Amino acid sequence: MTKVFILDANQQPLYPVGISRARLLLSQGKASVFQRYPFTIILKESLSHLNLE
Repeated sequence: MTKVFILDANQQPLYPVGISRARLLLSQGKASVFQRYPFTIILKESLSHLNLE
């Protein structure tokens, strides 16, 4: 399973997530693409306001 790197709103690294979870966050507008290689997404809100489950 391929993993996607994820950063919180303060650009602190979080545990990598699977492609399907990353795609869901992007489609819901909760994250945006930060870097294409290696593919990294960044959350738009801090973790205290966001439920990743």
